[in-house]
Amino acid sequence: MPSIPQSSPVSPSLVRRKSPLDTLLGEADRALRVLAGASSAGRPYPAGAEAAETLTPAERRHAAGLMRVNHVGEICAQALYRGQALGCADASARRMFHEAAAEEVDHLAWCERRLAELRSRPSLLNPLWYAGSFGLGLLASRTGVRRNLGFMAETERQVEAHLDSHLKRLPEQDQRSRLVVDQMKQDEINHRVSAERAGAAPLSLPVRGAMRALSRVMTGTAYWI
Repeated sequence: MPSIPQSSPVSPSLVRRKSPLDTLLGEADRALRVLAGASSAGRPYPAGAEAAETLTPAERRHAAGLMRVNHVGEICAQALYRGQALGCADASARRMFHEAAAEEVDHLAWCERRLAELRSRPSLLNPLWYAGSFGLGLLASRTGVRRNLGFMAETERQVEAHLDSHLKRLPEQDQRSRLVVDQMKQDEINHRVSAERAGAAPLSLPVRGAMRALSRVMTGTAYWI
């Protein structure tokens, strides 16, 4: 019986290393897929199977506006964490950003599904939100690992407060949106705690204030557009 030739090990010199251009093209591809609504959740939809609802047209529009804001928040989180990871030199912190971004994909898919149930659409300005957040993440990554993690912790702290306000503002009978938002809030708390345990440095008062001001602009715009 003829012997089967054994494959020769590939020389390390012949393995093509990933270049900065490859990385940027990969991030561009991810951005296009996020903005195209091609995200799929890895966890079950918190609201379960679609069911009949008794929302009035005004309540449906209001719920859709709030969920559109939440969807924009997930677009921004996706871009922010990818930007923070891209410029981060610390492997463990970079892994934390990637893991948080992966979990935010679930939120993105859940918000998209809830908007469809409410017969509404995502924000028309999502490409702008993504680009701005990615750039902000890159800037944060250049401030050092502890401040980079601090930016993540403060972002999640403000998102927690924002989602808590939505739980109060959603129509009382809109339990499906509440289930989605509540699960998102629990995940954001976990992200904040993880960043704090990893050594996140508190941000200065002016930086925290600037973040809140930018958030107000985003939420006020995304509710309508």
